[in-house]
Amino acid sequence: MKKISKLFVCLGLILLVSILSMTAISADVDKANIVASLGSDSIYQYKTPHSSDGIGKFYMGREIAQVMGHQGAGWLERPSREAEESPSKLISELELKPTDIVADIGAGTGYFSFKIAPLLTSGKVLAVDIQPKMIEILELLKQEKKISNVETVLGSVSNPNLPESSVDLALMVDAYHEFDYPREMMQNIVKALKPNGRVVLAEYKGEDPFIAIKKLHKMTQKQVKKEMEAVGLTWQQTKQNLPQQHLMFFQKSSQ
Repeated sequence: MKKISKLFVCLGLILLVSILSMTAISADVDKANIVASLGSDSIYQYKTPHSSDGIGKFYMGREIAQVMGHQGAGWLERPSREAEESPSKLISELELKPTDIVADIGAGTGYFSFKIAPLLTSGKVLAVDIQPKMIEILELLKQEKKISNVETVLGSVSNPNLPESSVDLALMVDAYHEFDYPREMMQNIVKALKPNGRVVLAEYKGEDPFIAIKKLHKMTQKQVKKEMEAVGLTWQQTKQNLPQQHLMFFQKSSQ
């Protein structure tokens, strides 16, 4: 009888261990399923290894590029820029009105802000950047150029910090692909637009391998349209009059 009792005790212990093991495995599986579920619903994904030109963060299938710091200010102001990119033509294509309020998002040194400002005789430029050093440069150049209708705005990585329904046109020149939080930033830009307000993006043509710009610092029309549609903007047109960049126009609804 003692042998039979010991046998039952052993079998009971084995069964208990098996149940506990299965419970642990089930818990691990459930945890894995939760993580997988959260990952598939997440706006952003993180991958390693990743491009040395990117931050390892992906949005809608695109790796986000590293930000060019204030150390690159000289490149923004290079004398050859007009010949290479035709920024004067870009500005004329915007068809600005004298009363427009224009937000230059990722303004950098204000290369476009200070060229646009004289056209807005009854309007102004809101020069937005997330780098305090760039804001310092903007303020210095503003005083040097004696331009009064450019206002600097220090934004954050997810918000341009602009008043709601205050902007006629939001311009991003070679900047959008570097946004750390493109969904949140664009949602806040859309909030800042007036009804029927416009968003214009200039991005190096991702479809053209002969444009000597790093891959992550270029975007295709298809990708830009997909990302703008995700925040409720409607594509209007793409102008192809610039040597290296798409100039893409989007509009906010009237409501």
